[in-house]
Amino acid sequence: MASNTVDSPSRGAKEPAKAPEKNGKPTAAEEKEKENAGTVPASGGRFKPWLPLVVAAVAMPALAFATTHFVLLPKLQRGLAGPAPAAQESAAEPGAGGKAKASEKLKATVTLSKMLVNVAGTMGTRYLMTSVTLAGSTSDFAAKINDSKDQLMDLATGVLSSKTISDLEKPGARNVIRAELMTVFNNALGGPVIQEIYITEMAIQ
Repeated sequence: MASNTVDSPSRGAKEPAKAPEKNGKPTAAEEKEKENAGTVPASGGRFKPWLPLVVAAVAMPALAFATTHFVLLPKLQRGLAGPAPAAQESAAEPGAGGKAKASEKLKATVTLSKMLVNVAGTMGTRYLMTSVTLAGSTSDFAAKINDSKDQLMDLATGVLSSKTISDLEKPGARNVIRAELMTVFNNALGGPVIQEIYITEMAIQ
């Protein structure tokens, strides 16, 4: 009758080595292998996401300084210094814009004050009192006007005494009188000596 017993291995035979049981924690060797394989980030990897921010924080002040110092300031200086020379050159150049320049240089003025005339058509019952200021840009303007002052006042009273009450009450009457005075005055002076006439006073009594 065959024996049902299984022969146990001989005591001298070595049992196969068992793998170390894992307790849920990797062994030191496994951690080292994972780190070498790139699964565990090196300590320097934690700072890589912040690197662009650090670079931007360092570069922005330098960029702002360079832009202000080399771009904005030169433009601002050119803008402030540019108009003055241009204005001087344009003032020195004759031709276009000469009338505007001449009007800016109207420095000399002479006043013909309180010219009193009878209003035409009133039989001497109404009178007009007017004061005007003459302006010009020539260096001898005041001298020319003062030398011819009596003549100019005579011409002015002639123009003013020809006006009726209706003429004086029309819209734009002051402009008409100003234009007529300009014409007779410059004709008497022999040229466009007077460039502006200001009616400073005009009263009808």
